[in-house]
Amino acid sequence: MPVPDHDADEQIVWQGKYITAKKRGRWEYVGRPRNIRAAVILALDDDGHVLLVEQYRVPLGRHCIEMPAGLIGDEDEFDGEGPLAAAGRELEEETGYRAEMLEDLGCFWSSPGMVSESFTLVRARNLTKVSEGGGVGGENITVHRVALADIGNFVAAKRAAGCGIDVRMLLLLGQELLAGE
Repeated sequence: MPVPDHDADEQIVWQGKYITAKKRGRWEYVGRPRNIRAAVILALDDDGHVLLVEQYRVPLGRHCIEMPAGLIGDEDEFDGEGPLAAAGRELEEETGYRAEMLEDLGCFWSSPGMVSESFTLVRARNLTKVSEGGGVGGENITVHRVALADIGNFVAAKRAAGCGIDVRMLLLLGQELLAGE
């Protein structure tokens, strides 16, 4: 069965520094210029905790709880950078932790009906705190070190406080959700 619009020409409707609005046939969607991708970091310490970040997200109009993440090769100084290098750099910038081990867990798309951007999920282990973190250039990131056993309560409390919850948090909530807790 043919897929409508799959072979239509892609048109760029608008392009900024980090976002490109596109149209292909009847489909409208956004992507990244130069097909820039992201690295999302699942940072686990030896004591059963995960590192999360909280930062204000203008499109949401509120703070959001997320896994550390960042763009791969988005600036000239990082041109040619791979996902593991980007993940290590972003983990340290955002959380202040350095990982001894980084593992590529595969490529994923978070909202494929609207966004063409993909991300590589990277597991970070053997963490060492090397700085305060907090991001760069006014990102104002708050770092949370949360026990995996308490992740459901943490997310519920942050949601009740008005924070948005990034879809990738489902990775950490999965077992509780499947168990019906």
